[in-house]
Amino acid sequence: MRILLAAAAIAALATPAFADTIEEVVKNGIVLNVQGMDIEVTYTADGKFTAMDGQVTGAWKRDGDKMCTSSNFDPNETCVEYPKDKKSGDSFEVTGPQGSATIKIK
Repeated sequence: MRILLAAAAIAALATPAFADTIEEVVKNGIVLNVQGMDIEVTYTADGKFTAMDGQVTGAWKRDGDKMCTSSNFDPNETCVEYPKDKKSGDSFEVTGPQGSATIKIK
């Protein structure tokens, strides 16, 4: 159950934003903290991401100041707004359909 919840949270919340933040996220990856669980998420420049040692795979794309994701756990596209101007080492809160989470850019 926790894996399913974590997978849903990843799909809904593990999305980067604006060009500078996207570059940092794609380059470095993130650690998503959901309900006390740290989940590493890795992005690729070709619009894909993986998490939980490959158990979660999906796609991302930018839509203005939001990033939209879909995954093997939730094929429905979900968009979440991220703050701009974030860089490696920064942490911030995001809120999506599954609730809130803390994201740290590695």
